[in-house]
Amino acid sequence: MIQTVAISQRQSAEQHERIGARRKVRVPGRLTWRDSTGTLRFVSIVTCDVSDLDAFVECQVPASIPLYRLVHFQIERASRECMELPAPLRHGKVLSAVYRVGPYRSATGTPHGYALRLLIEPHRSTAAETVALAN
Repeated sequence: MIQTVAISQRQSAEQHERIGARRKVRVPGRLTWRDSTGTLRFVSIVTCDVSDLDAFVECQVPASIPLYRLVHFQIERASRECMELPAPLRHGKVLSAVYRVGPYRSATGTPHGYALRLLIEPHRSTAAETVALAN
């Protein structure tokens, strides 16, 4: 029975591979969004890890952001020079979607963090760019 559980957990982990290579980066930032009444909300965050496509952030104060809510994700200006950050995060606000809510804190009843999908256009190299880079 124990062997079956170990095998199924291993297979489950293999099926849910990450899309992008995650990098452990802890820099301060901010999320802003509009709640269901249209009121502008914001919360200070710290990134845990980032990739070119997504990021996991921890909130500095209790905040409740619904799953699939669109948010603007921004790294604080003083930390944007970090070379571990993807290029879009070094330039300013990035529209993102909350695609996973982290574990809830028992003290506040709010999530500890959020996984964000960065809604950016993937870089596609054209044939002309490929030839220019080759020369």
